[in-house]
Amino acid sequence: MSKNPIKFQYIHIFFRQFCILLCFLLLPGCSAFFASEKVDLIDNLSYAIVNNDDLATVETGGPAYLLMIDGFLNGDPDNSSLLSSAAILYTAYTSVYIKDKDRAQRLTDKALRYSLRAICIDRPDTCSLRDFRFHEFANIISTMSIKDVPTLYALGSAWAAWIQAHREDLNAVAEISRVETLMQRILELDESFQDGGAHLYLGSLATFLPAALGGKPDIGRMHFERAIEISKGKNLMAKVVYAREYARMIFDRKLHDRLLKEVLKAKPHVPGYTLMNTVAQKQARDLLDSADDYF
Repeated sequence: MSKNPIKFQYIHIFFRQFCILLCFLLLPGCSAFFASEKVDLIDNLSYAIVNNDDLATVETGGPAYLLMIDGFLNGDPDNSSLLSSAAILYTAYTSVYIKDKDRAQRLTDKALRYSLRAICIDRPDTCSLRDFRFHEFANIISTMSIKDVPTLYALGSAWAAWIQAHREDLNAVAEISRVETLMQRILELDESFQDGGAHLYLGSLATFLPAALGGKPDIGRMHFERAIEISKGKNLMAKVVYAREYARMIFDRKLHDRLLKEVLKAKPHVPGYTLMNTVAQKQARDLLDSADDYF
């Protein structure tokens, strides 16, 4: 019987990655020796997570992945790519799964710390970024170049999630303008990054407060629609957030239901979006079910 080369290729890859993982977990010196392998492993695990449609599996396995990245950072604390990856993962996991306020605050605290360390390593002039007065902060961000976009996005995402988790603190809410500045700079440098993800964040921030308290629903709507346009509808969460944050704010039942029904009719299995689209469809059902009570 002839051997199946494809089968043995996958066995070899799995065995290699398994050995690398054991090395990281058991031998501290391996962290430096296999630096590139570590990044590859994280990329592969991230790919597996975002393309998984079983929410329970990801919820159960996610904490182990978080701890693994914490372990990597313990041995390589100045790796800005790892820090940004950790910040994004903590942000995403908290946003999707954590309902307890205290836990959400702790996890977003860590995500924000990681992202601030990452940008400090890449740009030493930002190491006191959070302490700068706003005009100093804005001046620093205006000097960022396109190579800084991934780090800026990780910081903006983590900061937005931190504000959401601490929304009862007026001092936290006051930092919205800093996140807006970060995301606006990303739009100036690369509007299409993460399929227009900066637009989605800016839309959420513009509708974070009602108009009477300083919210900007019309600007929010513009950003939501642009996010949907850039992603070509692949990111179903954009429509869910648009319905929840904008349509409900202005009591537009027609727009609300149309967006959510489009989400439920769409195919969730899109490379890079399967997990988030599955979450989006679940949230869309919940929003539609509660619509009669809301409107």
